[in-house]
Amino acid sequence: MKQEIHPAYHTINVVMTDGTTFETRSTWGSEGDTMTLEVDPKSHPAWTGGTRNLLEGGRVSRFKKKFGGGLTLKK
Repeated sequence: MKQEIHPAYHTINVVMTDGTTFETRSTWGSEGDTMTLEVDPKSHPAWTGGTRNLLEGGRVSRFKKKFGGGLTLKK
């Protein structure tokens, strides 16, 4: 392994959104720094199963709004 090309790997503290903390090793920051998370597995909808509130809706609702359901497929 080449010397002096790797980032410093040290211990930091991580604060979750609910206030819980844990210690881990990382290349982020400096020894003893505290990383405060804005989004984590306890609060993000991707992990909690929550839904996003969209004011204008998704692609399908925008399509229906634009064309008013006037397009149909005839067999």
